[in-house]
Amino acid sequence: MQAIVVVVELYLLRHGIAEEASAHRADAQRALTAEGRKRLMGILRSAAAAGVKPSLVLTSPHRRAVETAEVAAEALGYRGELLRTKSLLPGSTPQDVWEEVRAHRGAESLLLSGHEPLLSASAAFLLGAPNVAIEFKKGSMARIDVERFPAEPHGTLRWLLAPKMAAKG
Repeated sequence: MQAIVVVVELYLLRHGIAEEASAHRADAQRALTAEGRKRLMGILRSAAAAGVKPSLVLTSPHRRAVETAEVAAEALGYRGELLRTKSLLPGSTPQDVWEEVRAHRGAESLLLSGHEPLLSASAAFLLGAPNVAIEFKKGSMARIDVERFPAEPHGTLRWLLAPKMAAKG
């Protein structure tokens, strides 16, 4: 009898282009720009064409990440609630992200909407190669598959899509 392998697809999505930082607005309140939404839709069209269908969407509570998650949910046909989590805040660690993923290991696919440098560090950590440098431009998306959920992850990078590579629409 062959063992059944359960693969969880993790989609890491960096927020789109947001308003510039300002002394008049808290960093957490920076919204996506029209250009940020437009470029994000290019990535999400490509993701939808590749069959991306998250079963759960997790997001940083910062406005630009939440707005990115909302755009992604709509573009990818996700009908559930967005789960805001502190583990995706800019000051979090890859270990915090992994513990959040482990807490939701029953989901078939998780979309994580967050920030840099957390996402690139988390991608490297998820691949079991924390010293690898991965560039996550604004609006970039990666797919990493994981089969087991030990304390130290060992995922497989399936793809990384940058906005300049995305479908034009």
